[in-house]
Amino acid sequence: MLDIILQSLASLADPMVIAVILLATFYGLFIGAMPGLTVTMAVALFVPFAFFLDPVPALAAIVTLQAMGIFAGDIPGALIRMPGTPASAAYTDDSHALSQQGQARLVLGVDVIASALGGLMGAIVLIVGASALAEFALTFSSYEFFWLALLGLSTTAFIATASPIKGLVAVILGLFLSTVGIDITLGFQRFTFGNPNLLGGISFIPAMIGLFGVSEVLRIVLRGQMHLAYAELEKGASFLPAIGTVWRYRLNALRGGIVGLITGVLPGAGADIGAWLAYGVCKRFSKEPEKFGKGSMEVIVEAGVANNSDLAAEWIPTLVFGIPGDAFTAVVIGILMLKGLRPGPAILHDYTNILVAIYITFILVNLLMVPFGFAAIRASSHLLRVPRNVLMPIILLMCIVGAYAINNDLFDVGLMLVMGLLGFLLEANGFPVAPIVLALVLGPLLEQSFMISLIKSEGDLTLFFSRPVAAILGTLTLVVWILPLVPLAKKLITVRQA
Repeated sequence: MLDIILQSLASLADPMVIAVILLATFYGLFIGAMPGLTVTMAVALFVPFAFFLDPVPALAAIVTLQAMGIFAGDIPGALIRMPGTPASAAYTDDSHALSQQGQARLVLGVDVIASALGGLMGAIVLIVGASALAEFALTFSSYEFFWLALLGLSTTAFIATASPIKGLVAVILGLFLSTVGIDITLGFQRFTFGNPNLLGGISFIPAMIGLFGVSEVLRIVLRGQMHLAYAELEKGASFLPAIGTVWRYRLNALRGGIVGLITGVLPGAGADIGAWLAYGVCKRFSKEPEKFGKGSMEVIVEAGVANNSDLAAEWIPTLVFGIPGDAFTAVVIGILMLKGLRPGPAILHDYTNILVAIYITFILVNLLMVPFGFAAIRASSHLLRVPRNVLMPIILLMCIVGAYAINNDLFDVGLMLVMGLLGFLLEANGFPVAPIVLALVLGPLLEQSFMISLIKSEGDLTLFFSRPVAAILGTLTLVVWILPLVPLAKKLITVRQA
């Protein structure tokens, strides 16, 4: 094992890898600090560059981009009350309220320390948990993989979205798009309309670039919000007071880390759900709940640790089962497969050197987050000055180049534009697009596992619960489906009693 660690360290010490990590750091900080430009969109735009990189620098860049982008989303949340990423939305009101009270530098300093702490907690769990879970996953049959994929999609539809009905519609739409191409079981063409470009199905990367990249450009341009007003940072140091503040709320940090780790391991949840759950838990046990939304520092610590500890934990189901933790890790699966690394239990044995390099990168990036994060805070006013009428054409051009570069095919560019328009129309009407991406990734696994299980069981659906792990996963899936019906049932009972 020592030899593997030394080899991984040597691969990360390569000047090319160091340069890629540094560039990904600046890119992630910039994208995260710009309201409306999500980290998922950032990694989508990175895909064409990953195509030309070796696996280690490509994956190291993704890890760096994710961690730096999620932290940087706190900057506009505190200064202009517009979260840079959905993961920062839970505590934006508190951050901005404290900033208006002259504590912006302290708030952002706390964000840096909390983010780094949460990221290190997640990295430790990833290192310990992935290997142990991989051995367990080797015992999985098609029944377990079916329920696991369905659990991930159910969580995305019913828990990770504001409207369960709209989340379910988005999942169904994604599953429909995943059926385009050749039938997995019988080999028939489905929904290709005679177009040979669709025989291989909807190309995932162009579709994802369109849903997250082009739709964001359309939304920002049509909104007409090309310049932002921001609050100035007050003068003074923020490093030592931030450490003291996080230490004062150390129990909140620990609790937030645990919540983030749980939501990270749960397929389909994501960092934004982890942050909101941590917010709810923090308010439930707080001695000062009246401060929430008006300037609570404890919720900034707890939710800030939660959304970053979630990040590394999301890679556990992604690597071990090929089940993405959220839309970001869905893109990670696409890049892994682009590099010939098929996610699954065997990946931890077949590509140990690469995975150890990923583990080390998680630790390294979260340590680097402290100095780079404080530098980003000082430069935040300059980041927010970048005019959108300059930025949006550049992003659109990157989307077009990225979609074309995957297969060198203009059809993919057209597909990207269509998916971008679809994503814009859906979000304009309150439908989330992340479930569509997850369904595109999990749809083939769900269908294949279901058909294999159905053939093995000869149509006996009770056998889907015949194995202990399958029964547990199946029960959890049913619980997720039943939970949204509980409030509806309570309303019906109240109406009848009235």
